[in-house]
Amino acid sequence: MSDTVTDASVTDASVKELVAEVARLRDEVAAAAKLARRAADRDEVENLFNRYMYLHNAFQDEQIIPLWVKRGTDGIRARYTNAGQYTDYDSVIRYHQGRPAPAGKLILHATTTPVVEVAADGETAKGVWLMAGTESGLTDPAVAEAFPDMYSPDEVLGKKVWAHWVWCKYAIDFLRQDGEWKIWKFRCYELARAPFEENWVSFGEKNQGAFDLDLMYFGDDGKPVFMPKADEPVPSENHPYSPTTVQKLEPEPPQPFETFVDTFK
Repeated sequence: MSDTVTDASVTDASVKELVAEVARLRDEVAAAAKLARRAADRDEVENLFNRYMYLHNAFQDEQIIPLWVKRGTDGIRARYTNAGQYTDYDSVIRYHQGRPAPAGKLILHATTTPVVEVAADGETAKGVWLMAGTESGLTDPAVAEAFPDMYSPDEVLGKKVWAHWVWCKYAIDFLRQDGEWKIWKFRCYELARAPFEENWVSFGEKNQGAFDLDLMYFGDDGKPVFMPKADEPVPSENHPYSPTTVQKLEPEPPQPFETFVDTFK
């Protein structure tokens, strides 16, 4: 009788240990799956912005439109200058519509140094990037007279040359929508630029007003094309490098977070 009781006790203890071990393994598998999902999400978010930049560099902005959240999504926003920000779907995507690809124009924005965090709830993500690049093209001499500091002294094919070094920072919020990551809130900070023949320190001193303008790009024959009217003013201004100012940490790289907080205003 005593042997039977002992065997039953051992069996009960073994079953309890087995149940506890299964529960522990189940928790470990769930945690590993969650970690793998967040790693995959981060990779998808980074690929999304890289795809954006490849298309933008090739003047294929119409293909960028599907990378944005769909029409009617609350909170959509884009901001490029101090002239205002865009909070309506149509005004946001207008930036990508109808862009020409003029002969002789070269844009090469190379993004680097990403810091990407996916929310613990898996619904949103945040990322910041640095960009170093070049922007260049040809402009009708009559058009160039309005912006003399922007151009090189010589002409090519009878046209003025604009060839710039440019550095920017990007801060972007992403939203998971219908199972895919989409661009939701987009902000570009121009950090510095300079014509090829001039350093960015001296040019920075005379370029402070440029970020307050609503210039979007130089189109056919180098004619300036301006941004559409903004939906609302910017809540705070950003200014490019100046030899009289101190650099600051803006935007701040995202930290791990549970659920969305609007930090890139």
